[in-house]
Amino acid sequence: MTGERNDLESPEPRGHDAAHSLFRPPGEPVREIPPHLYGRWKHDPLLRVANVFFSTVIPTFSHLMRPRQLAEPDRSRELRVIKREIVAHDKDVVALTLAPADDQPLLRWTPGAHLDLLLPSGRMREYSLCGDPADQETYRIAVRRIPTGGGGSVEVHETLHVGSTVSIKGPRNGMPLAVPGYGSPAKRIRFVAGGIGITPILPMMIAAERLGLDWSMVYSGRSLDAIPFIPEVERFGDKVEVRTDDVHGIPSGADLIGATPEPTALYTCGPIPMLETLRKGLIGRTDVELHYERFSAPPVTDGRPFTVTLDKSGETVSVAADRTMLAAILKVKPDAPYSCKQGFCGTCRVHVAEGAVDHRDNTLTPFERQHGQMLTCVSRAAGDHLTIDL
Repeated sequence: MTGERNDLESPEPRGHDAAHSLFRPPGEPVREIPPHLYGRWKHDPLLRVANVFFSTVIPTFSHLMRPRQLAEPDRSRELRVIKREIVAHDKDVVALTLAPADDQPLLRWTPGAHLDLLLPSGRMREYSLCGDPADQETYRIAVRRIPTGGGGSVEVHETLHVGSTVSIKGPRNGMPLAVPGYGSPAKRIRFVAGGIGITPILPMMIAAERLGLDWSMVYSGRSLDAIPFIPEVERFGDKVEVRTDDVHGIPSGADLIGATPEPTALYTCGPIPMLETLRKGLIGRTDVELHYERFSAPPVTDGRPFTVTLDKSGETVSVAADRTMLAAILKVKPDAPYSCKQGFCGTCRVHVAEGAVDHRDNTLTPFERQHGQMLTCVSRAAGDHLTIDL
């Protein structure tokens, strides 16, 4: 009896103390397994099993579940330029027809879609598809040459000739066309295009006509020589009004919106002044739903100045309250990746090594934000400074 009692009164932890000894950091086993609570075994078998579980299974599971930066799968493919055509009288707009460089079929697309062109220089630029959505054998894009731009349009004009190949991603659609009665409460459609903004609108016109929808369109620009695809637009007859600033003057909101006897869906693409005119003309209107795509980055609102350090070079750049972080970076690092400048393509994505971020995009997931990713084209510092992996 005495020996048994001495064994039961062993200083090894039991009861609450034994359970407490199990709650250790993963991977740290219980060093001494206590005896069975009622003295049947020298070491409690249940605690022995628990010790093995906590020392092996839990650490293994934790290692497998550790967040990892996964490489983005390569969804690019090679296309070949099979046709090159000047489509504006000023010769600044070229249309390229692209076909697969292999035997694989092209992905289907819907009006409003665009391609990401991966240019030989490493630049990536987005261009709207402006062909017929029913054409499953080719894609068509049109590019206006802008000598003072970021270099992408100049590179397209100078390097992509018939027979050239180019890598693309997509198509993707940031401004899909909703058919009245099928995804839209509108009864009719109004298209408004400014200059090269005709590119996403042209396939919408083709689709609207093919579906027998009630639609109209106004096409504006500086002069008749400067706006592309005039012959293709004019074949729709009196449904289209072409007006140029040199003949008709700068259009008002009423000129662009036109008559709206029924609820209308308005789709537009063009320069910022035209979009601003439309916005002001629609203030207080509840009978017109606006869908738009802009040429350039939206203006910065509620900005505050901050600095950003480029981790690889150690250079620190000042970002003004009314400027984007991307614009400031491009002054010292012109080859920094970017494309849409509007926070949806993800090309300018960087990893934040230090500092809090004021996220202003609609692209990154909560997980990506939590793990330090941001888009430099629209997002900003939530404090005074950021350090990024660039």
